[in-house]
Amino acid sequence: MSRNEATTRRTAPLATPTNLASNAVQDLSGALTTLLADMFALYVKTKNFHWHVSGPHFRDYHLLLDEQGAQIFATTDAIAERVRKVGGTTLRSIGQIARLQRVLDNEADYVTPQDMLAELRSDNMELAARMRETHALCDEHGDVASASLLEVWIDEAEQRIWFLFEASRRGEPEH
Repeated sequence: MSRNEATTRRTAPLATPTNLASNAVQDLSGALTTLLADMFALYVKTKNFHWHVSGPHFRDYHLLLDEQGAQIFATTDAIAERVRKVGGTTLRSIGQIARLQRVLDNEADYVTPQDMLAELRSDNMELAARMRETHALCDEHGDVASASLLEVWIDEAEQRIWFLFEASRRGEPEH
C-alpha cells in the first residue's frame, strides 16, 4: 500500500451503509451518543459511591452498587456499536462525555449511604425517562433494533430503581 493510499484510508469518512434517511442517522446517533455519555457518567458515579460507601450496611450497599455499576457499564459497548450500525459516529473522549452528559457528577468528600442511594435512584429514574424519549425517536424513524435494545435497558434501569428504593427503606415501625 502506498503512502497516499494509507493517508486516504486514515482520512476516509466512517460511512457505514444504512437504509435509514440521513436525518434519521443524525437524530438517532445524536440521541444514542448522548445516552451513552449519560451511561458513562452514571457508571462512574455508581462506582464512586461503591468505593466510598460506609456504615453498618456497607457490605450490602457495596455489593449492590458494584452489581449495578457492572450492569450499566455492560450497556456502553452495545450503545456505541448501535450508533455505528445506524451509520453515525459516537464518543471519542472523556471530554466529549463531559460535554454531553446530563447525569450530574458528585465529587463531595462524604455522602451518606442514604443520600447515595437516593441520588442514584433519581439518576436512574431520569435515565429511564430519557431512554423512553429515545425509544419514541426510534419509533419515529423505524429503528426497531435500537428500540428493542432500549426496552431491555429501560427494564434494567427500573430494576436498579426498585433495588435502590428497597435498600433505602427504613424498617417498618413496631406496633
